[in-house]
Amino acid sequence: MNNNFSHQHTAHCESGVMSTLLKSQGVDFNEAMVFGLASALTFVYIPLIKISGMPLISYRMPPGVMLKKVSKVLKGKLALKRFRSPQQGQQALDKALAQGKLVGLQTSVFWLPYFPPEMRFHFNAHNLLVYGKQENEYLISDPVFEQVQRCAAQDLQRARFAKGALAAKGLMYYWKTSPNLTALDLPAILRKAIRKNAKQMLAPLWFVGVRGMFSLAKQIEKFAHSKQSEKYKKLFLGHIVRMQEEIGTGGAGFRYIYAYFLEQAAEICQEPKFKQASQQMTEIGDQWRQFASLCVKQCRQPTAQGYQDLAERLRQIAQQERQLWQQLAQSKG
Repeated sequence: MNNNFSHQHTAHCESGVMSTLLKSQGVDFNEAMVFGLASALTFVYIPLIKISGMPLISYRMPPGVMLKKVSKVLKGKLALKRFRSPQQGQQALDKALAQGKLVGLQTSVFWLPYFPPEMRFHFNAHNLLVYGKQENEYLISDPVFEQVQRCAAQDLQRARFAKGALAAKGLMYYWKTSPNLTALDLPAILRKAIRKNAKQMLAPLWFVGVRGMFSLAKQIEKFAHSKQSEKYKKLFLGHIVRMQEEIGTGGAGFRYIYAYFLEQAAEICQEPKFKQASQQMTEIGDQWRQFASLCVKQCRQPTAQGYQDLAERLRQIAQQERQLWQQLAQSKG
């Protein structure tokens, strides 16, 4: 069992796991700092890639990006391993635990029995930590739960090696080389991460960042006069809400996390502009939540004007984000 470990409950699994891994090495960064350092905030709308028959809509960088980026930025190194068979994966996990390592895993939410039935769905990129094993049960620190959990070896194997999109193939990771902050210029690193995130959100591609938001707004507006069935339109709006509010914390939640990162960056960098940006990002997060509520209302009582109103609300959010990211892109240092 890993003795240098303390469970923490966080809003998002990957940033929470990385925060706990860092704290196990004496680096006291919360999940907002992890999220911001990884420049993980984004928006993507890709109709050609389907999730349960609906277009891909995402509000964060792909799974695994935070782990790799933060460890690289902080001059640490994670050992990341995938396996050909569940047996190899379990043997490697048991060996790492016997060496006292705190081990991160990528799993499927659907096959983790400690999740309530109503919370289980086929999502193969849920991150958690294993800090020990007792007989045939693994001791689990899942950041989305307030307390530590136990999971039978057979169930954890099934969750690690689930098939389908984002299949983890038993992915496990742990510190190979600890991060070292003493040789780093943290204010400069934070400024660079903020500029990089701004560049992502202002990318000149129709499906990414702010332009991706405008593209989604255009599609929603088309529904006002589209011959597609109301059933499909309701499923589409419901998909937006689920991807925004349920899958991996969601659009509004990620903006609240990033706002807290900006607040911390303002203090570390002694930069008042970041403090102001933090307040603006929080307000934008509130508007994303309101947008989701309007989507639900439109699903229940659909009208042609309702689709136009939704599109206009999303354009307003996109315009505010554009202005904010343009300001952050100009931050010096």
